[in-house]
Amino acid sequence: MTKDKGILIKNIYYMLTYAFQILRQSNYDDIAAEDFVNIHDMFAAILGKGVAQQLKHGLYREYILKNDTLTTMRGKLDLNETFKNKMQKKRVLTCEFDELSVNNLMNQILKTTMTLLIRQRTVKKENRALLKKNLLFFDDVAYIAPELIRWDRIRYQRNNQSYRMLLNVSRLVLEGLLLSTEKGNVKMAAFLDDQRMSHLYEKFILEYYRYHHPELHANPDQIKWNLDDDNDMWLPSMISDITLKKGDLTLIVDAKYYRKQMQDNYNVQSFRNANLYQIFTYVKNLDKENTGMVSGMLLYAKTDEEFQPKNRFSMGGNSIAVDSLDLNLPFSDISGQLEKIVSDYFPREAVSI
Repeated sequence: MTKDKGILIKNIYYMLTYAFQILRQSNYDDIAAEDFVNIHDMFAAILGKGVAQQLKHGLYREYILKNDTLTTMRGKLDLNETFKNKMQKKRVLTCEFDELSVNNLMNQILKTTMTLLIRQRTVKKENRALLKKNLLFFDDVAYIAPELIRWDRIRYQRNNQSYRMLLNVSRLVLEGLLLSTEKGNVKMAAFLDDQRMSHLYEKFILEYYRYHHPELHANPDQIKWNLDDDNDMWLPSMISDITLKKGDLTLIVDAKYYRKQMQDNYNVQSFRNANLYQIFTYVKNLDKENTGMVSGMLLYAKTDEEFQPKNRFSMGGNSIAVDSLDLNLPFSDISGQLEKIVSDYFPREAVSI
C-alpha cells in the first residue's frame, strides 16, 4: 500500500498508542524510539515489554473446574467415578472442584501469540529473547490453536484490566496476520489485513481527537432519522465513526481504509457510491433544521494510486468533503493533516458548548 513500509509500520505503532493509551506510558518509551522495519518485530516488542510488566504483578488466575481422585472430600463428589473406585477396592474419592489456575484463556492466548512471534525470523534477537524469557513463566499454561480461540468468552473485570491491551494486540496478530498454507501450516503475513487496519485507522482518528481536542467531544454518535412521525420500524441504525462538535458546528467524519479508493464503472472512475450516500444521509438527518452547520467528510487512508480522491461539495446547503490522510509520512505530518481539519471546520471564533 505504501512506498516506505518502514515508515508505515512505525506509524502503525503510533496509531496503536492512541487506540491503547497504556502504550503512551513511560514504560514503553524505548519501544517508541525503535525504527521498526517489519510488523512482526513491532508486535514482538510490544508484547515482550507488556507481558514482562504483567509478570511483575503476577499472571491472572481464575477458577477452573477440575476433576481428580483424592483421599479426602473436596468440592462436589462424582458419584459414578467414586463407585467405580470402590468396585476396584481403591480408597479414594473422585471429586469435582474449582481451583485458581493460571491455565485460563487469557494466558493461553498470550502464550500462543508469543510462541508464534518467536518463530518469525524477522523478529530481532533481543525481542525474541525477551519473549522466550517471558514464556518461562507460562509452563503451567497450555498452548491453544488460534482457530479454537473464543474471543467472545473474554470478560474483563477489575483484576484483569491490565490484560486488555495485551489481548487486543494478540488478536491483531492472530486474526490479522496469520495465514494458512495449502499444506495446513501456519505462516504470518507481512502486513495486517484490510479489515483490521480499517478498525485501527478509525479508532486512531477517534482517539487522536479525544486526546488532543477534548473540546470537540469526539464520539461515534447515533444519528436519528429525520422522520415526519414516530414510525421508525425496521429502519437501520445510523452510527457515525467520528462526530466532532463545537458550538453550533458539527463535522461527521467517516474513516475509510481501502487498497483502492475509487470505483470503476465502464472504465470511468468515480467516488464510491455507498460511501457518499452514507455520509450525505448522516449529514442531512442530523441537520434537521437545514442550518448548514453540519458538515461531512469521507477521510480515506491514502494509497499509492496515482489519483487520490479530494473534493468538497455543497449538497443541499451542507458541505460534504472527500479527502485522504497520508500515513506514509513522519507522524508529525500526519498530526498536521488532522489538525488542519480542525482549523478548517472549527475556526477559533466558534464557541464551545
